[in-house]
Amino acid sequence: MDLVLAIVLFVLLALTMSLVGVKLWVRPKEAIDRVTGATLAAQDEAAPHPSLMFQEIVKKLGTILPASPKDVGIIQRRLIRAGIRNPSALKVFYGSKVLLGIALPVMAGLAVAGSQSNPSNKALTVALAAVAGFFGPNEYVRRVAKRRQKEIRRGLPNALDLLVVCVESGLGLDQAIMQVSKELEHAHPQISEEFGLVNLELKAGKRRVDALRNLADRTAVDDLRKLVAVLIQADRFGTGVAQSLRAHSDFMRVQARQTAEEKAAKLGVKLVFPIFFCILPSLFVVTVGPVMVKIYRDLLPMMRSFGD
Repeated sequence: MDLVLAIVLFVLLALTMSLVGVKLWVRPKEAIDRVTGATLAAQDEAAPHPSLMFQEIVKKLGTILPASPKDVGIIQRRLIRAGIRNPSALKVFYGSKVLLGIALPVMAGLAVAGSQSNPSNKALTVALAAVAGFFGPNEYVRRVAKRRQKEIRRGLPNALDLLVVCVESGLGLDQAIMQVSKELEHAHPQISEEFGLVNLELKAGKRRVDALRNLADRTAVDDLRKLVAVLIQADRFGTGVAQSLRAHSDFMRVQARQTAEEKAAKLGVKLVFPIFFCILPSLFVVTVGPVMVKIYRDLLPMMRSFGD
């Protein structure tokens, strides 16, 4: 029975891959290309790298999965927040969902085919593998975006201090952003990349307000949104940019200190459960254990002798 199931799964996988290959790569113009000699010029070109071929396969698989324009916009924003700005990133994302959604259930089916477990458990394992393969890329993008936002949030105080120094030394805001992007290229590459994109948008002729708003939308970091709001208000009302940045830098420094104090105050409450479940039992065994052993060896026999 297990051998038959393995053969059926292999045949289904082979037929699926064959149908996908026929749909994506078989072209009706092959005969015309051979007659006209168009394939000879293609053969003269160098063969692509295997990794590029795999990426091309994943992109072509991405065209199979239908998606609504609303979902495409949401996924595109998530990819941008994760730092993935390749034009073909969306197709690669959907292609990886299709590939993993097919490959993981097949692998799970082959893994549980030889086991003696309940058939319902086998079906549940295959279904969970399909769900994990289909929604795995979403979780990966979410984690990458969260880690990138954390890095931007960590490097923002240094970027703000350097921005204050540049503006107070006489540079304009555009030149200060460009200088901060250059100086933080190695220390904080994520925020340096974002400031570099702002500089490119400004050079392309976009208004400063729009470029700053795009910066806040791309990153979705609250602290950076506050900085953008301060810069937009300073530009709109004509106040001093250096003074506004200095005040916002002091505000962020006070906020960081208050956040550290809040975490320190919560530490005692968070340590209650580890102390109660991990430290107290071992402490109880060390302190009370020898006493209990002594009572069992000496006191109980003495009490029995007195009773007799």
